[in-house]
Amino acid sequence: MILACAAIAVLPLAWRGTSCGHDFDFHLQSWMEVVHHWSEGTLYPHWDASANYGAGEPRFVFYPPLSWLLGAVLGAVLPWTWTPVAFTLIAFIGCGLSFFTMAREWMAEDAAAVAACVYLLNPYLMFVAYERAAYGELLSAILLPLLMLYGLRQRASLIPLSLIIAALWLTNAPSAVMGCYLLALLVLVTSIRDRRYILIARAAGAAALGLGLASFYIVPAAYEQRWVEIARAIAPGMRVEDSFLFGHTGEAFHDQVLHTASLIAVAMLLAAGIAAMFSRRTSRPGLPRAPLIATLISICILLLPFSDILWRDTPELKFLQFPWRWLLVLGVVMATLIGLALRGSFLEASTRRHILIRAVSMLCVAVLMTLSAAFCFWQPCDDEDNVAAQRVTFGNEGFEGTDEYTAANADNGDIQQDLPLVRLLKTADSDEADSSIAENPEWKENAVDAVPAKLSIRRWKVENKEVAVHLQGPAYAVFKLMDYPAWQVDVNGKSISTRPHRDDGLLTIPLDAGDSVVTVRYAATRDVKVGRGLSLLALCIVIAVFTQTKRGQNLHLS
Repeated sequence: MILACAAIAVLPLAWRGTSCGHDFDFHLQSWMEVVHHWSEGTLYPHWDASANYGAGEPRFVFYPPLSWLLGAVLGAVLPWTWTPVAFTLIAFIGCGLSFFTMAREWMAEDAAAVAACVYLLNPYLMFVAYERAAYGELLSAILLPLLMLYGLRQRASLIPLSLIIAALWLTNAPSAVMGCYLLALLVLVTSIRDRRYILIARAAGAAALGLGLASFYIVPAAYEQRWVEIARAIAPGMRVEDSFLFGHTGEAFHDQVLHTASLIAVAMLLAAGIAAMFSRRTSRPGLPRAPLIATLISICILLLPFSDILWRDTPELKFLQFPWRWLLVLGVVMATLIGLALRGSFLEASTRRHILIRAVSMLCVAVLMTLSAAFCFWQPCDDEDNVAAQRVTFGNEGFEGTDEYTAANADNGDIQQDLPLVRLLKTADSDEADSSIAENPEWKENAVDAVPAKLSIRRWKVENKEVAVHLQGPAYAVFKLMDYPAWQVDVNGKSISTRPHRDDGLLTIPLDAGDSVVTVRYAATRDVKVGRGLSLLALCIVIAVFTQTKRGQNLHLS
């Protein structure tokens, strides 16, 4: 039944075509870029070369890897037009199966199956898949039920819980922040209720191990924020205070999305509240009803304007951008409470006829929810947004950059389109555009600023470049490449660590007269090495704990 509901949920994508939601361009471009990296022999990329019209950006340093790795794998084996459909199907199936695994801990299989279908069909997940095309967030929805399962399970689950926390951080950073706060609230309420505090200690240990396992991503992503304009991620319209329920900013698109999310929130809160009341009759010791209700109340508070102080002062919470992102967690709470309300004799199907009736009823709900998503959330593709057009653009001039990944103290609006790979100029800051006049204008050759030279491109890979230059006099080589501290630049084997700054942020290298061989490669900076070391240390601890646990189990059995 779960597989059938997941298949129904993606039918409009197969029938009408991909939904070009808010984040669709970003994800598709990332997937294509990763496949391009693989063709060059780079297994784990850092740099997105197609952004900023070929000048690039350090997108893969900051955006968690699991979603773009999955998208790239699918794109490598499937037609690109089918890749988003396959990604969405995998995510829906994963959501249903993970929730079913969690729900069986506290309810019968029939109730667990119904609740799992409710979870994967809940309106917020459909909104994420269809209108937003937020594939990282959609993929992270697989992990939240497992976080709840291993966080509240009474028997030993330190290792699986730490793996889930690590996977959350490697899938979607906002979901990971919500997941950590969710875990803290669940174990705190459960421990107070049961007067047993082992869950708190286990959750703390698992969080430390999980963060350690994901440190190869987390440490560079946190440390290197000082090298980019990360504050632009919470610019006006992207701030928490702009997106409380039914808020109004005057920006039509923002307010329309907020209105839709607000309606979804009200519907889910009502459904969860009703389910919480009905679940009282089937309540028994050990069921997670109390922590779920506490979570429900907390989410309700966070969606309202008076919670602004919490958003400002709670670590990392403001980077969620939109309070309604908590509806991802609310989906788990709502579906679990519905399952608890339905558990018991009502759902213990004793005949094939009863099973068939319930299965058909659930499939009808799936059809209804899918039709609603298809007509309310599905986004048509403009001529420049469809998959075919984006593939052409990817292979040619590239795309607009992501503001928050722009190098610090640079204006990515100054980067000109159709730049040559390397320009040799008289001064470091010549031949620049002015974004106050026009953003990203077409480049036009300016003979006055150019320096005559013999130029040979020996190698031009995304993260490894080599150029040979012969000059009659000194000049500045301006690469079609955003400067970034991770670029290791050598001229005739000598490292060039101090480089001139341009307003457009492009890599600029001073050259002397004569022959010069310039190599530019993406190198592991100190923070990357620290992150890798912490991940390796955490992995060793996980292996040691796992081995010790298995040895103890074997001794107990013998």
